[in-house]
Amino acid sequence: MNFTLAGFDPAGDGFSDSSTENLTRIGDMAREFDVTLRALRFYEDKGLINPIRNGATRLYRISDRKRLHFVLLGRRVGFSLRDIKQMIDLYDPVGSNVRQLKVILEKSERQRGRLEKQREDLDKASVELDGLIESVRLKLAA
Repeated sequence: MNFTLAGFDPAGDGFSDSSTENLTRIGDMAREFDVTLRALRFYEDKGLINPIRNGATRLYRISDRKRLHFVLLGRRVGFSLRDIKQMIDLYDPVGSNVRQLKVILEKSERQRGRLEKQREDLDKASVELDGLIESVRLKLAA
């Protein structure tokens, strides 16, 4: 699944949704986002999504879908759940959300730097591994 910020509008309707139309059951939500039921319950326990509860039944609103989309994007790029929750919780349905956007930008730039460092480290490790493989092949051929 390719994640983008499409559908995430922190300055528009963002994660807020009081409508009960278009409710999705947990199984459908899990299939659509390719996550386990356990993952959805875990994200609920962490306060990242807030489905409507009717006994044991969980019904997800459009806002929950947007929040889950953002959670999965955040996880995919390496944000901690704590960082993701902080970014989501800064959303203000009646405000300009400048603070939220600044935090998202700051955390994203910092994470981009970490990922670039990891890429450099992986490239170096790959070159070293190639050397080891070649060395072992030469010894086996001798």
